[in-house]
Amino acid sequence: MDFQLTEEQIMTRNMVREFATNVISPKAIDIDVNARFPIETFKEMGKLGLMGIPFSEEYGGSGSDTISYAIAVEEVGKACGSTGLSYAANVSLGASPIYNFGTEEQKQEYLVPIATGKTLGAFGLTEPNAGSDAGGTQTTAVLKNDEYVINGEKIYITNASFSNTLIVTAVTGKDSRGKNIISAFIVPTDLKGLTITSDYDKMGVRGSDTTQIVLEDVVVPKDALLGDSEAGFKQFLSTLDGGRISIAALGVGIAQASLDRSLAYAKERTQFGESISRFQAIQFKLADMAMEVELARNMVYKAAWLKDNQKSFTKEAAYAKLFATETATRSANQAIQIHGGYGYMREYEVERFLRDAKLLEIGEGTSEIQRMVIARQLGC
Repeated sequence: MDFQLTEEQIMTRNMVREFATNVISPKAIDIDVNARFPIETFKEMGKLGLMGIPFSEEYGGSGSDTISYAIAVEEVGKACGSTGLSYAANVSLGASPIYNFGTEEQKQEYLVPIATGKTLGAFGLTEPNAGSDAGGTQTTAVLKNDEYVINGEKIYITNASFSNTLIVTAVTGKDSRGKNIISAFIVPTDLKGLTITSDYDKMGVRGSDTTQIVLEDVVVPKDALLGDSEAGFKQFLSTLDGGRISIAALGVGIAQASLDRSLAYAKERTQFGESISRFQAIQFKLADMAMEVELARNMVYKAAWLKDNQKSFTKEAAYAKLFATETATRSANQAIQIHGGYGYMREYEVERFLRDAKLLEIGEGTSEIQRMVIARQLGC
């Protein structure tokens, strides 16, 4: 077993870390306070090749692997959770389904602009009455004269305001058991009847674009169908498996940031005549944080390695997503405790880490759903 990163992976980490430190981190407080989406940052990331790390060069990608991509998400998320979330959603949810299930024509037309940073990708799955129960999708797509007419509503969709195209899931019929057949469609955002609004006032990841999408008699051609019309449910389950690796990596980034800030503060802060890093109570907190961050990162790398090697990774992705995101919340909470009253203040940033981390336990499958996935993989 070789736990060392390759030279290419180390180069990716160093490049993204430098960019995140110099470009992303200085904006993080402003992005959070003003709930501002940093579109200029994503354009620069596109120029650096970060938006297409795991995709083939023929589609505008870097031809790298999932581990490199997870490393990039961690480094971006360590600097700014909002930017990290939109980055992860762009690659894992907006672009990956086209890469994995699209036709050659769809890849050239829709994937290349996302992978090169010319637009962002967005994935419309969640609905007002279909969250954890994605099978309860109520958006419909009816085939009429070689065109699909789509009606429905999507909520909590990342990046849609800054995307030229959306991937939208919709019910297209019933199977032999009477259950919904769910298909996926590529929908340009400038079509008549499609409305995107971004009015959510969020607790955390405030600089990540979160939208509501309403589709009223939106007409798309038959070739807008993505993949197999009767395999849409399996397709988005597969997409979510991959997305969970990236959200886990984002959790590692926030947890690592919490540890870094806490360690630096503990060494500088003095009470009772000595550095609080000498107090066993603080040392135990830091030790637990360091241990959990390392364990979470190793689980992310394992799930990514399995994916890269075409092995089953559903259970491991759930392990990684569950443990890393809960680690992020615990680490951020401990960071505030170590900082004391200062930790409650915006300028020290650790309070933002906690607000950002909490969403990760909810999005792309709640912690409860991850435990259900794991239990099913165990044969329960």
